[in-house]
Amino acid sequence: MKPAASSASFSGPFALGTLSAPDQVPFPALVIPGERVLNLRTALGDPASTTRGILEHWDETLPRLRTLAADPTGAWQPLDGLQVYAPVEPRQVFQSGANYRQHVIDLEVAHRPPDDPRTVEEARAEIAEVMDRRAADDLPYVFIGLPSAVTGPYDDVVLPAWAEQPDWELELAAVIARPAYRVTVEEASAHIAGYTIANDLTDRATVFRRDMKAIGTDWLRSKNAPGFTPLGPWIVPAESVADPSDLRVTLKLNGETMQDESTKDMLFGIARLVSYASQTARLLPGDLVLTGSPAGNGMHWGRLLRGGDVMEGSITGLGAQRTRCVAEAS
Repeated sequence: MKPAASSASFSGPFALGTLSAPDQVPFPALVIPGERVLNLRTALGDPASTTRGILEHWDETLPRLRTLAADPTGAWQPLDGLQVYAPVEPRQVFQSGANYRQHVIDLEVAHRPPDDPRTVEEARAEIAEVMDRRAADDLPYVFIGLPSAVTGPYDDVVLPAWAEQPDWELELAAVIARPAYRVTVEEASAHIAGYTIANDLTDRATVFRRDMKAIGTDWLRSKNAPGFTPLGPWIVPAESVADPSDLRVTLKLNGETMQDESTKDMLFGIARLVSYASQTARLLPGDLVLTGSPAGNGMHWGRLLRGGDVMEGSITGLGAQRTRCVAEAS
């Protein structure tokens, strides 16, 4: 695990994280502006406490977190020098695909067959019409990711030797607190504890099965290598995020801005995604609902990830992550 690589900049009076002193056991942490942290395992008097355990008792714990954050006499310690992990270990990861209008248009244009008679402008216009109809009449597209792909916000990301086209996809992630099963769109927001940052790395070359095209997409291979989901650094409570449907999602590659889009461009909003996933699955405390990635991925730029690349991802009010790519020896 890497030490914190950026300041604890987030909206609201506090956030949650998972930290440790070097070579020590990780602990759930209350993080406040000024880069100070409080060990919640000690402060809450629960020797087995984890961030997920705190989320499992969110209704009772949230008022206590507010009180602790406002108490200057607590056993606060500096963030500097502590190791930062993914803020929660989810049991389930729900991933939304094709959920940003411009992103889908860009991907469709990039994957046009060579003999497509349409101009780029004609193709974009037709796909835009499809996206508008989809937002109005269709359902979200949600699939399942593996928790084992989750890694910390400052950890190196190993690019597997078999990955021919590794790509970035920075996303807003909702973190579930109250279990959700068959909840309505109107009820869904009440089941969200807060929000964090996820980079949903994808090997574009293995998204579609080449040997059995009728099967379609292969999300296991393309998205679930170890470390392919850098997460965090913090979970910012939903009450501190004024409007999750209007946050800026920004990813820089080696200092150059590649993604810079508002969550306004989502086809399906966060509550609708949570509600839709809950119609089939039971969402549990600590689970993640990734909301899709905006335009500006590597396929759009014609520049995929390679060893030595550094990705810096930020979302308004949620802090920032920084990860370095390492090429696996073939």
